[in-house]
Amino acid sequence: MTRFRALLALPAAALTLVALAGSAVAAPPPPPPLATVRQELAALTVAAPHPMTNYTRGAFDIWSTQPDHCTTRQDVLARDGQNVVEQPNGCQPASGSWYSAYDNTTVTAVAQATIDHMVPLANAWRSGADTWSDAKRKAFGNDMTNPQLLIASSSSNSSKGDSGPDQWKPKNTAFWCTYAEDYTHVKYVWQLTTTTAEVNALATMLDTCQ
Repeated sequence: MTRFRALLALPAAALTLVALAGSAVAAPPPPPPLATVRQELAALTVAAPHPMTNYTRGAFDIWSTQPDHCTTRQDVLARDGQNVVEQPNGCQPASGSWYSAYDNTTVTAVAQATIDHMVPLANAWRSGADTWSDAKRKAFGNDMTNPQLLIASSSSNSSKGDSGPDQWKPKNTAFWCTYAEDYTHVKYVWQLTTTTAEVNALATMLDTCQ
């Protein structure tokens, strides 16, 4: 059964409820214009990565319940899918199709449509999230306001893992521009640090933007 959920804007760094329908928007929130992203990249603080002491994915409370009583994962699947049909009890998609920009493929099985964190949780931990409160880490792990959560095929998600752009780039080179814009913007919004290698990789991919 298809349901329409009202769009609810919450404060920055908080969870948001997105508008969903059987035929969805099929895209995460867009990044700012290229010129703005370049300024954001230049404004990032370059620093040595923090140690991974006490890191767990559970520290970010991912896929928590959104204000619509569905999980973040379920809302992203509905937001970014095409012709999504929910199960009779709502929330969980029963069918649909999902485009994975990382490898330019489309998956039609719900189980194969994984949700990737644009800035990996482990990278965020090394970039300053280790000092955040539990509430802030939860907001980051479930951030639907910024281009932090996107559909990825299971193979591309596994390939990326916890790597940053200096260690991994999308197989789909046509997505490099958007990938670099999204990654840079998320780091800037959340005031996460970066490394020289990461900055260089992002700058190279931004140069592919038309």
